[in-house]
Formats: sequence, structure tokens, C-alpha cells
Amino acid sequence: MSNPLLNRIGDPTTPCLALRPREAAKALGVCERTLWQWTQDGDVPHVRRGKRIMYPTAALVRWLDEQTQATKAVDGAKPEGGANDAA
Repeated sequence: MSNPLLNRIGDPTTPCLALRPREAAKALGVCERTLWQWTQDGDVPHVRRGKRIMYPTAALVRWLDEQTQATKAVDGAKPEGGANDAA
């Protein structure tokens, strides 16, 4: 199965090196406003060339993997059970 971030719908044989904001938001499953806020905050990898903003697909895949690992680490650090487990 191929990575949906790597190919554009119009031509599946041409690798997509970067996405436009609308495409990146759709690929990440968030609204454009959320992506814009992440971009402004410097949370999501992006490249500015003049007025244009691009989201490199390889960097997005790495970033998403890092976010997944960070979430797993936080979830793994949570104590099992609830308040009744305290001794």
C-alpha cells in the first residue's frame, strides 16, 4: 500500500515532494485553520518561499511519526486505574 501523502490524485506515478496548505490539511485530517495555527506556532514542518507555504511530505510523515511516539510515551507514563488504586 502506498503512502497517500506521496502521490497526488491526478498523477499517481509522480511523487509529490510538498503539499499546499489545503492538501496538507486534508492529508493530516485537520481543518485549514488548525494547520495554519500549527504553522504560525512553528509546530508543523513547513517551508516558506516568498508568500507561498509548502509542507514537505517526507517531513510531515516524520513529524507525524514523532507525534505518535510522543503520544505513546505520555500514554505509557499514565498510572493504570483510577483514584481507588492509591494506597
